[in-house]
Amino acid sequence: MRTSVRRRGSPAMVATTILLALVVAGALRFDHFASLANLTNLLGDYAYVGIAAVGATFVVLSGGIDLSVGSVVAFSAVAMSSLVNHGMHPLAAAALALLLGGAFGASMGWLICAFDLPPFMVTLVGMFAARAGCFVVSSESEAMVHPFLDRVARGYELSLGAGASLPFRSVVLMTVVLTGATIARATSFGRNVFAIGGDRRAAGMMGIPIMRTTVGLYALAGLCAALGGVVFAFYKRAGDPTAAPGLELSVIAAVVIGGTLLSGGVGSVVGTLAGVMILGVIRLLIDFEGDLNAAWTSVATGILLLGFVTLQKVVGVVGAGRERPATELTGGPDRSS
Repeated sequence: MRTSVRRRGSPAMVATTILLALVVAGALRFDHFASLANLTNLLGDYAYVGIAAVGATFVVLSGGIDLSVGSVVAFSAVAMSSLVNHGMHPLAAAALALLLGGAFGASMGWLICAFDLPPFMVTLVGMFAARAGCFVVSSESEAMVHPFLDRVARGYELSLGAGASLPFRSVVLMTVVLTGATIARATSFGRNVFAIGGDRRAAGMMGIPIMRTTVGLYALAGLCAALGGVVFAFYKRAGDPTAAPGLELSVIAAVVIGGTLLSGGVGSVVGTLAGVMILGVIRLLIDFEGDLNAAWTSVATGILLLGFVTLQKVVGVVGAGRERPATELTGGPDRSS
């Protein structure tokens, strides 16, 4: 048991080590690279990516995939901006956007499970549908204006001293990460997700509610993507139907670099946060370098992603996720429907 837990946690530790190595390398090459203000700004800039990635972690842990993330983020931002500009309070608009995102994710989960459809195809359709919804709501970028947004921007920051502060969106990110980690490790729902990702057929034989868990985890992914869109709207003060192109690929890359296996059953939410920060630090290194094209961010991310997947194979992490008995993953059979 102890050895299995160590092997299961090793991908996240590798991701954390890579993150620290990148930060140290940047600090040695550039002055003020690793300053507290610089790193907190980076955390704020990638907050919406991290929030969406937390939900995507549960999907990948189950052995599925969600390609609709970027479109749901954009749709939530556009819907919220449009509602606010039509007189709705930003908090009410945010709540409605979250409800829509969760319902959208749940519908995809139901289709996947009820008709035994490939998650890739269902979420690909979801990606197109949500992006089309953006243009139905608004055909162009729409600025969001409300006094409450000004109060949030000015008054909801956590001062860290040394000229650094943690913006509200970063506080939301850390709250989502802690909540997601707790759900994954300390609830029956989280254990069921791990069990389904480890061996779906065995999980069903153990009495785990496959349908309910699948619908729930895609609803959670949709909720997190919608929350990412709300945070994005607060950050940009606008809703743009063309926003976040390719975000779903960045999210999946962050999840995998953070140590979650695409085959499911092994991974962690905290590792995903490390993966998001790795993407941010790579971009920051390229920005500090100055004379490098921004396209090198994608190149570096691709190389790192390929290397990490290969490393997982080499150290045998795939086997670690599948060798654990279903009772260990779930804490015993759950025969609730």
